[in-house]
Amino acid sequence: MYFWDPTYIILLPAVIFAMVAQFKVNSTFNKYSSVMNSRGYTANDVARRILDDNGLYNVPIEHINGNLTDHYDPSSNVVRLSDSVYGHTSVAAIGVAAHEVGHAIQHAQGYVPIKIRQAIIPITQIGANLAVPLVIIGMLISFLDWLIPVGIFLYTGVVLFQAVTLPVEFNASGRALKTLEESEILLPGEVKMSRKVLSAAAMTYVAAMFSALMSLLRLILIASGGRRRNN
Repeated sequence: MYFWDPTYIILLPAVIFAMVAQFKVNSTFNKYSSVMNSRGYTANDVARRILDDNGLYNVPIEHINGNLTDHYDPSSNVVRLSDSVYGHTSVAAIGVAAHEVGHAIQHAQGYVPIKIRQAIIPITQIGANLAVPLVIIGMLISFLDWLIPVGIFLYTGVVLFQAVTLPVEFNASGRALKTLEESEILLPGEVKMSRKVLSAAAMTYVAAMFSALMSLLRLILIASGGRRRNN
């Protein structure tokens, strides 16, 4: 049976990596959420200041529910900060807010990787939903075996999305830390703490990339195994 095939073992390292990365980002954020910045800024104050300093007066900041659900929405051109960030004065919250503003600046400046990521989102959604079913159908119905490479090709879109996401996220964090330091929003020691939070968060994107690669490898192995059985 497909759902019990031994290729699942390929995903085990990716699952462990993702769990460790998620634990690390949560524990690091919680640790530095207790450290308040010396100047008394709130995360949304900092986000607004950085946006205005870059001429992005038209980009609003919204409060959304959830823990670390912060994001920049390019379709609405809005920075959204979560319950654990909006209104908080911790160095962790300020680092996260500055990171999301970094995405808004990327969008405004036409940063190429973020434009590529936005362009391939529809392909990524199709690949994530249809790749595995297409491969399975191709394996089960011999005259539809041409669906196998189609499914694998579609899933490469997921891998490409994750690959492009890495420079987008690293660049946003780099912009955030540079701004926090050069604008003296945080003291040097506080910047180091924010860096640790953003570095931990970055590992979740590395884990997602690794997971996508392992899933693609598994899909290829399943397809090649099915073809051998059919032959």
